[in-house]
Amino acid sequence: MIKFTVILLYLFSIFLISIVFKKYNEDSREIVRKIIHIGIGPLIPIAQFLKINQNSALIFTGIVSLMVFINYNYKLFPTIEDVERKSYGTLFYCLSLFILIYLFWDKDPYALISGFFIMTFGDGLAGLIGKSFNSKSWIFFKQKKSLYGTITMFLTSLIVVCSIGYSQQNSLNLNYFTIAFIATLLEQFSVLGIDNFIVPISSALFFNFLITS
Repeated sequence: MIKFTVILLYLFSIFLISIVFKKYNEDSREIVRKIIHIGIGPLIPIAQFLKINQNSALIFTGIVSLMVFINYNYKLFPTIEDVERKSYGTLFYCLSLFILIYLFWDKDPYALISGFFIMTFGDGLAGLIGKSFNSKSWIFFKQKKSLYGTITMFLTSLIVVCSIGYSQQNSLNLNYFTIAFIATLLEQFSVLGIDNFIVPISSALFFNFLITS
């Protein structure tokens, strides 16, 4: 019970920060969503540190996914889905986490954290930087992408993979660049927020195949 209380308190603090930020920055709906997107990143290492078992993590994530689905339809917590475009990104976010926990919680936690961090930090920071600074941009599947955002995605993904991979192997591996490149490429496919699904799962699978195995 204490373990889940810690998790709930952490989640509450993230949502509280986002609500306070929105109160004083009403025109920054996308940034508020990214605060939640990035802030949830450390949740998996925290849960692993607390030694929460896989079944409990799956049940918790499943409940959150159901709540997000209900919220998408009824807008009980509009801050979560308050974006400037039609997106199922939050639901894909939760579903990808559920799948990652199922595949890698005990088998390969390094792959799980790598895939999840690439989504939370890489994709999250790419969105923030891309919208905050003007740079060359293009339209891909009706979604605007920027040079700065894409570079941020690649560099953040590379830092994540190098850090986690090195902590596992104590050596550098050229496949770190391969995983970061694939994650950056897949992040371009962001229509309806599908990148929140394909990026973390693909990144974790490639990490497991190229690094762990």
